[in-house]
Amino acid sequence: MDETITYVGLDVHKETISVALADGGKRGDVRAFGQIVNTPTALARMLAKLSQSGRTLKFCYEAGPCGYGIQRQLSAAGHHCVVVAPSLIPRKPGDRIKTDRRDADNLARLHRAGELSAVWIPDPAHEAMRDLVRARLAAVRSLRQARQQLSGFLLRHGCHYGRPAWTQMHRRWLAGLRFTQPAHHIVLEDHIATIEAATDRRDRLTKQIEIMLSDWSLAPVVQALQSLRGMALVTAATMIAELGDISRFTNPRQLMAYLGLVPSEHSSGATRRQGGITKAGNGTARRMLIEAAWSYRFPARVSREQLLRQEQLPKTIRDTAWKAQERLCGRYRKLTKAGKPATTVTTAIARELSGFVWAIACQGRWCADMKPNAFRPLMLSVMPA
Repeated sequence: MDETITYVGLDVHKETISVALADGGKRGDVRAFGQIVNTPTALARMLAKLSQSGRTLKFCYEAGPCGYGIQRQLSAAGHHCVVVAPSLIPRKPGDRIKTDRRDADNLARLHRAGELSAVWIPDPAHEAMRDLVRARLAAVRSLRQARQQLSGFLLRHGCHYGRPAWTQMHRRWLAGLRFTQPAHHIVLEDHIATIEAATDRRDRLTKQIEIMLSDWSLAPVVQALQSLRGMALVTAATMIAELGDISRFTNPRQLMAYLGLVPSEHSSGATRRQGGITKAGNGTARRMLIEAAWSYRFPARVSREQLLRQEQLPKTIRDTAWKAQERLCGRYRKLTKAGKPATTVTTAIARELSGFVWAIACQGRWCADMKPNAFRPLMLSVMPA
């Protein structure tokens, strides 16, 4: 049956696409189809030409900045297309020549051999929510950078506040600063205006996430994850936007490995060496988990905010969230007493927390019969990150 399949490797760039073909059932050389313009019209013409042979076409290309438009066009035309993870493509250590044609040939050959790892492809609505979440993360980074620049400016001129910064009292203290050079007042006001603009941008995008969440198919899963300690609205929405459908992982160990929270290993013969975490996969989701893990250094209890988030959730999810608190808070104390560094302890807690995230996400089947607006009362405002 494989003899009737043609595997097509696409090396996609902004302007061009290099195409290579590998016939199934053979182990011969891959032949180059050529290079086409990266437009839907040119792609449709290539499809029409390749379809004339009557063979089944299976396409593949690397995930990259060009997104999933090509995959969606090929799937809409009835063809099988996978987007592969670039970091998991096998490469020969001695290969020192890289061209677009060679990359396309390599993709077609490896796709025929079944050695490529496909990534999960979001639908357009999920991709839009992920873009919104990433826009907020960019706003948070801009705000943090603006605050660091102001702090550096004040430090150079010997101005020390000595209390928690970025409060209303801190803003009044900034207004009372005096400098001998008039230009320094202009610089100070510019830094303050930049911080206020970045703060408004972050809060505006946070509000948009709360509004758009009601129309998202995975909103019930976001609501369920908020039952966990350290998982407020923005954190839970970011996790699901980055990870997608968590139930596609058959067990929590796969999710831990995908997040790069498992230890690296270099073993040979009787020697076994384990190092730090692999840091593979989605770095944003991993950072959200580690930030949430810091909250488990305190004793296990259900706060008022967490209780409000759990009010409309089933008992099974609430029980899982409490089980997570009891286990993770106890683990945090045990590892800390053993003399482990705080960062190592928090990483270990984040790894186990991902297992509870997987369990709660898989319990989200109860949301299927939920009314569309049933989760809106839980869209509580959260403190900005």
